[in-house]
This record gives sequence, C-alpha cells and structure tokens, in this order.
Amino acid sequence: MHIVLLKFGPNRSQAAQWMVEHKEWIEKGISDGVFLLAGSLESAQGGALLTIKLNKAEVAARVKEDPFVKYRVVEPEIISIAPSLVAEGLAELMGRAA
Repeated sequence: MHIVLLKFGPNRSQAAQWMVEHKEWIEKGISDGVFLLAGSLESAQGGALLTIKLNKAEVAARVKEDPFVKYRVVEPEIISIAPSLVAEGLAELMGRAA
C-alpha cells in the first residue's frame, strides 16, 4: 500500500490545461482497482492517492504517466506503508483477511 502525494510544482499555473487528462488518469486508476481514493490536500497544496495492488516501482511507473507529473504541475512523493492492522472493509478491498 502506498500514499502518493502530488504537491504543486513549478508549473502549477498550467493545471487547467492538463486537468481533463489528469482526471482521466485518476479515473483509470480507480477503475483498475489500483487507487482506493483520490483527493485534494488541504490549503490547495495539491492532491493525494491511496494505492494498493502494486509494488513501489509499479506505482512510480504509473505516477509518471500522470499528465500533471509529466508537465511538472505537481511533484510526486510515494510513501510506502506495510499495514499491520487493517479495518475489515479495507482488508476486503485489499484482498486479505482483517
């Protein structure tokens, strides 16, 4: 499991130009079952994703496909988590017992 922080970068002013493609990229990740959630960071600092099913290298490869990352609208940071306790509903989504 990974948290992906997408903090605004040097080309933040170009966000509107790439927003449709960025949203399509997020929707694909959700439909693929790789992204559990996507949302904005407080104080308009960027966004975040919660990912499952992929190792860190696979997440990094997928993040590089985001138009916001390609065009440096955001700078990504991937934080890996090794859950030791998981709520039942989340465990089911992750495909493991709680």
